[in-house]
This record gives sequence, structure tokens and C-alpha cells, in this order.
Amino acid sequence: MESLSTMSGEIKVSVFKYPDRRNLVLGYDDPLTGKRVTKSAKTSDPTAAERAAAVWQDELTSGRYVAPLKMTWQDFRQRYEKEKLQSLAPGSLLAARITLDYIEEIVNPDRLAKITADVVSRFQSKLRDRGIKETTTAHHMRNVKAALRWAVSMGLLAKCPNIEMPKVPRGQSLMKGRPITGEEFDRMITAASEVRPHDAVTWTRFLTGLWLSGLRLEEACSLSWDEDAPFSVDLSGRRPVFRILAAAQKARRDELLPMTPDFAEWLLNGTLEAERHGKVFKITTTRGAQPFHYRHVGCVVSAIGKKAGVVVATVEKRRKDKETGKLVSVTVKKFASAHDLRRAFGTRWSKKVMPPALQRLMRHSDLSTTMKYYVSVTAAELADELWAKYAPEGEKLSQGNKQGNRGPKGQKTGSRKNDAKSLQSKANADAGT
Repeated sequence: MESLSTMSGEIKVSVFKYPDRRNLVLGYDDPLTGKRVTKSAKTSDPTAAERAAAVWQDELTSGRYVAPLKMTWQDFRQRYEKEKLQSLAPGSLLAARITLDYIEEIVNPDRLAKITADVVSRFQSKLRDRGIKETTTAHHMRNVKAALRWAVSMGLLAKCPNIEMPKVPRGQSLMKGRPITGEEFDRMITAASEVRPHDAVTWTRFLTGLWLSGLRLEEACSLSWDEDAPFSVDLSGRRPVFRILAAAQKARRDELLPMTPDFAEWLLNGTLEAERHGKVFKITTTRGAQPFHYRHVGCVVSAIGKKAGVVVATVEKRRKDKETGKLVSVTVKKFASAHDLRRAFGTRWSKKVMPPALQRLMRHSDLSTTMKYYVSVTAAELADELWAKYAPEGEKLSQGNKQGNRGPKGQKTGSRKNDAKSLQSKANADAGT
């Protein structure tokens, strides 16, 4: 085996070949203890192993390398947020931080290596005890898996533990809400003046824009007439379109996307050319000093949905009883939100366009998302369409045999049993003659 050299405390990582192993081995002599430290190069290619040795040596000499078993949780989180999470969209960054906060609150690990499969399983159980839905728990698990995989890729963790993802119980909807109906939307428009009496016109216009456009809440709040805005209305072509820069959407790419005709007509007819600058929906505080943050806008929309009495879901949650202090299951109503208006948009257009076109309108990266959440034509609607195509226009369909069967002379017959008796009597009479 090739010797390993260290000079005056300097670390030198070399490549070794053991006769009983297929992969090459990286190793160095610790200058302080004199002990040899080794790890697999995870390859049998000498060139690739030399590159891995150079990377490891650079990490050791620069102080960036920490042995997997010695990496503290706080050091890991600091590196993960600085080197990885900062590159994510604000919403994804916030979601990942919430998951990490949950881990610290429930598990409180002092070292990264203590996040094992058993610990993650118990973490899931604790989330359920708090009344968190399986869909939300699955979201947290995806964040945990992403964090641990990054730790493995950086050499901070030897192996990513096996994480069993929670499954949605049979019969439970994948959606947190549902598409609202036209009648429910009208009720929300009426309720807007009660929730926001001083600026009801602004909120009525915003609700109508959500209903017709299908925009996400944050997108609607940032939609602008200005060409250089991240998310803007583009009127330069033959048809109005949305111009979306990478920073303004989940897909993280620049795009021009079609605008539905009803929304384009409503938007252009309702806005004078002289007013087509700045935000499309100018939602500000009551005094008009500053724009609302989109999360606050979402709370107002939900308050309008609650005032209108539009319930989109009922969920079971576990809460502490004030008297006993024990967790009890309670049924909580979920009222219409901005995203339920988007669901209504998707459902309406699912009846007018093919799924690939609907996917483009909704800006989903995966067609399966479109199919799961928005193509929800009900059995009654489908039956109406089938019957309308089956019967020629103006022709009255048969309602079935409602009068009963009649005999040869037009006399109504009774039941099968009575008919059988009549036939027997007739046969006896014929025999007597």
C-alpha cells in the first residue's frame, strides 16, 4: 500500500487500493493524533478518486470539513440556510425554515447524525398528534428529505435515513378546499362591502380579477402594467398575454402565457389607457399609504369568504381541551380563500379546453396536478352533456313506460301473478266447451 505523507502538520490526502475492496480508498494521517483517517472514494476509477481526494483535502485544509458524526445540528442548519435555502423562492425558503423549526421544537437534536429513520418516524407521529393533516405532514417530510440529501452530498452525513412518506387516507380529498360556485362568488361580492366598507370597490374588483384570471394570490398582487415588472400585462402582440419573468413564478423561467378572453375584455374595458401604469390591482391600506402584503390580502379574502358563509371544507383537528389539557378532535370549517377562486377558474375552463391547454393556463409543471385538482366535471354535468348529444334538438325524450302494459283490446293488465290467473281461467273455460 502506498505510504501517506504529512509535513509539519499539513494534511495530505492520498488514494489507496485494498486487495479485498473494489472501490479505492481515500486517507490521511491526522497531524494531531497520528491516527489514520480513511473513507471510501466510492469509485474504482483512479482519476475520479484523485479528484475526490483533492476536494476532501481542500475541505480539510480550509476548515470546511466536519466529520459526519461530529456535525452539530446548529452548524448544519446555518450552512444549509446560507448555502442552499438562500437560492430558493421566498415561499419555499419560508416553508423549509418552518420544517426545521418543527424539528428543533419536537426532536431538539444536538447532532445532525441523530436524525435517524426512527427519529423521523416519531417526528411524523408528533405532527399528527398536533392535528396537522397528512398532506401537510408529507410536505414537511419532503423538506426533511431534501435537507438530509443535501447533507449527504456535502459529506456532512454518511447516509440519508429511510423516510416513509405519509399517504393520504382513502377517501380524503387531495385539495384543501374546493372550487366555489357562481352563486357563492356572488355572495362573496356582496360580503366584501361588509368586511371592507371603506374600500369595497377595490376589493370587489380584486375578487372579480381572481375569479376571471385564475392567478395565484401573490401573482395577482404583483401583476403590473409596467413592461419592466416581473409579472406584467403585455399588450404588444395580437392578443393580450401575461409576461412572467423567472423570479415571479414557481417554474423559475421567463414565459409569455395566454390570457383568457373574458379576463382580457374585463381588464381592458375597465381600465382607461391613462390609468394603465403601476399595479393592476392597487390594494393599499385604508389611508392609501402603503400596499398590503399579499399574505394580508389573503387574510382579507378569507374573511370575506367567512362573512359570505362559503364553506369549502371541514377538517378534523386535534386541540387541547381548556379544562382537561388533553388533545381532543374537533371539526373545523374552512371558508373560501383566494385559492378556491383559482380552483373555480380551473374547473370552469376544464369544460372548454383540453387538459394540456388547461395545464398551460394554470401554469402547472406536471399535467397530473391539473388532472387531480381541476378536471372535476361532476356526474350530473357529464350526464346532461351526454343526454343533450343523444336527443336531437327539440325532440322530447321518452320518460319510460309509466302507464303499464295493455292487453290486445287496450285493457290494462295487472301484475304478472294476476295475468297468470287470467290465462288459467281462460284455459279451463276452453276445456269445458
